[in-house]
Amino acid sequence: MKRCVVGIKNTNGSHSCSGGCEAPSIWFSSFGSLAAVLSDDNRRLLRLIHEKQPKSLTELAQLSGRKVPNLSRTLRLMADYGLVSLHRHARDVQPTALATEFLVVLD
Repeated sequence: MKRCVVGIKNTNGSHSCSGGCEAPSIWFSSFGSLAAVLSDDNRRLLRLIHEKQPKSLTELAQLSGRKVPNLSRTLRLMADYGLVSLHRHARDVQPTALATEFLVVLD
C-alpha cells in the first residue's frame, strides 16, 4: 500500500510546497476537514478494508461493527478524496483501500 501525501490549502486558497517536500496528491480545505476524514476510526477502517478485502459493504459492516448506511456515507466521502475506490458488482459495492499510510504536509 503506497503512502498518500496530503496537504491543507492556505486560507487564500493557494497551496505551495517548497523546500523539497513531497507535493501532496490530496488537498483538504482545512485542518478540521482533514481531521474528520482521517480520524482514528476512519484510518482503522482503511486498514481493515486493506487487510480483509471485504466483497461488500454488508461484509465490511459485520467486520467493523458499523451500520451499512454509516459506512456508505463515510466511504463515499473517502472516495471523493481518492482514499478508497468503490466497485459495483451486481447488487454489491466492494470497497478497496487506496492508501493506509499518510504524510501530512503543513505550511
